[in-house]
Amino acid sequence: MNILPKEFYLKNTVTVAKNLLGKRIVRKTEKCEISGIIIETEAYRHKDDPASHAFRKITERNKVMFGDVGIAYVYFTYGMHYCFNVIAKNSKYKAGAVLIRAIEPEKGIKMMQKNRKITNMKSLTNGPAKLTQALEITKGDYGIDLTKHSKLFITEGIKKPMKISASPRIGIKVATDKLWNFKIKI
Repeated sequence: MNILPKEFYLKNTVTVAKNLLGKRIVRKTEKCEISGIIIETEAYRHKDDPASHAFRKITERNKVMFGDVGIAYVYFTYGMHYCFNVIAKNSKYKAGAVLIRAIEPEKGIKMMQKNRKITNMKSLTNGPAKLTQALEITKGDYGIDLTKHSKLFITEGIKKPMKISASPRIGIKVATDKLWNFKIKI
């Protein structure tokens, strides 16, 4: 299992969002290893993206977006859900992150079902809050270096050719012209 290196994330955030499709998220818990193939992502940049948390200024919540690439950005939203992002940007932008919106479950499916309290495979990890719940990702994972072997990391994934679809990002009201939601079917 080759963990993606820092260099992978040192590109335009939109490019990294596409390149993460087909890669594998691995979560090691006390009980088992859980993993899945990334099938949906969204890119969020800096000053050119009013939908980004980094658009206005650095805050305690978003400060990791302005730091090193390959780092986990986990935040709490709607007062009930966590969302998982990975920091990705090139030197043109001071901040950037890719939201991991959905995965295709691969390993540890019974644990994911237990964590989500459902058995329906179709809705197990098909949304950002669902996948963080299934993978036990919380605020405690904020700032983890995903380029090192730890309790959470991203590796190479499937090798087959993929057709990527692009559409507007989900759940935002600004910058809806940016087609930065990317999906694959596997």
